[in-house]
Amino acid sequence: MLKERVFQGLFALSAGFSIFAVGVIAIFLFFNAFATISQIGFLEFIFGMDWYPDEEIFGIFPMIVGSIYVTALAIALGVPIGVLSAVYLAYFCPKRLKGIIIPAVELLGAIPSVVYGFFGLVIIVPLVSNIFGGVSGKSVLAASLILAIMVLPTIILVSKAAIEALPKSYYEGALALGATPERAVFFAVVPAAKSGILASVILGVGRAIGEAMAVIMIAGNQVQIPHSLSDGVRTLTTNIVLEMGYAANLHKDVLIANAVVLFVFILIINISFNALKGGKK
Repeated sequence: MLKERVFQGLFALSAGFSIFAVGVIAIFLFFNAFATISQIGFLEFIFGMDWYPDEEIFGIFPMIVGSIYVTALAIALGVPIGVLSAVYLAYFCPKRLKGIIIPAVELLGAIPSVVYGFFGLVIIVPLVSNIFGGVSGKSVLAASLILAIMVLPTIILVSKAAIEALPKSYYEGALALGATPERAVFFAVVPAAKSGILASVILGVGRAIGEAMAVIMIAGNQVQIPHSLSDGVRTLTTNIVLEMGYAANLHKDVLIANAVVLFVFILIINISFNALKGGKK
């Protein structure tokens, strides 16, 4: 009995530490950013179109839009490929081939961001430049393509685990009713695994919107609202990385406020997906 209570206490302590860590980060960010945003003006900070730190003009709206564009396109490309790959690995892939593909996917998830950045710089950027002609290639499209590749391991592995965790009766029952193997998977198994698949999408969105190093190398980093896939873009994360090294005083405080906006983005995304998941139950 005592042993069970000790283990329960350890489990509760571990869970409490996670909550404590998130709380400390949130308090630090909001405490440091509140006065800065009040000084600049909330509307001017969020919806301002210009970013000139030397003149103390701080508008992050182009970077908010850039983050949304790049993340949305990366997820639009990565989720279908990732979910279809997970379905293939869970139900249709030969065992010997699965033993090759899964380690390769795991290795893909372990590659450092800077390596992805170099790959994008050498392969994807020239490809985009050739497609559009007359542009540098460092663009929304280049950043989205590399991020789509980077989120694939998370989406594939989490979705695969969710699909394989379901009882085989879902699949076998659909087959017994006359469905083909493909229809059994896509109309019985995948809908039943939607919670796990949505979790993989949440993790993928978090990875995409929070990535900085690879995006810095291939996005162009112009503070502007992109009007086409060939335009350069600067995201919230890359803005922090690019300028925190030399920022001081108000400029540094504004970058912390920038991090708060990013934190709120992640929070909204998690709440939205959880609400969507709850509404479908």
